[in-house]
Amino acid sequence: MYLFYAPDIQTTLTLPEEESNHCVQVLRRSAGDAVQVTDGMGNLYHCVITNPHRKHCEVRIVRVETPEALHEGYVHIAVAPTKNIDRLEWAIEKCVEIGVDEISLILCEHSERKTVNFDRLQKILVSAAKQSLKTKFPKLNPLVKMTDLQADGDLFIAHCIEGYKATDHKFALKSKIIRGHKTTVLIGAEGDFSPEEVEWALAQGYQPVSLGAARLRTETAAVVACHTAVLINE
Repeated sequence: MYLFYAPDIQTTLTLPEEESNHCVQVLRRSAGDAVQVTDGMGNLYHCVITNPHRKHCEVRIVRVETPEALHEGYVHIAVAPTKNIDRLEWAIEKCVEIGVDEISLILCEHSERKTVNFDRLQKILVSAAKQSLKTKFPKLNPLVKMTDLQADGDLFIAHCIEGYKATDHKFALKSKIIRGHKTTVLIGAEGDFSPEEVEWALAQGYQPVSLGAARLRTETAAVVACHTAVLINE
């Protein structure tokens, strides 16, 4: 099964140009062929091609279904972009495949990368969602300062500062996640969070957590946090 993405499919009955080209030119779909299309909002459209044009492929909707969510709760990963953008792109791709619901990009004191190509990251997200047959696409938020992040639910910060505070005992993330709850996990830059950022997070109600005994790269930590949260909610 190949899943096409058309956010306005219900009103336009037409695939976007890039999707039309892939459908008609690459996959060689023709009139009368059945195709599956999603609007990225959780709906799956079973369609039949009526006009296989490579720029505006037209379809007829046969039926619509809304598949059940693949997991309970809501998983939000807030991560600082890595210096090597390829690592961030990989993390976004894998988190989407695993089942993340929302990804926020945060600017931290130790961040070496202070800008990102948001449109490219959004395309990577859409591609990963289609590849893993997701009908509801995760939300990707633009880069903001960590202290401007909007988050709620059960809040966690995964930092690596040892002996930061006597009261700063870190629990394993897997032991703190509650099935069915909204979970937000902060993942810092390659230089970790600063003590001031940890202080801010604790004051906002974030709980300090560990992702395991090994020290992880930023992108790996994001994927591990996402997988842990999704797995517990399946």
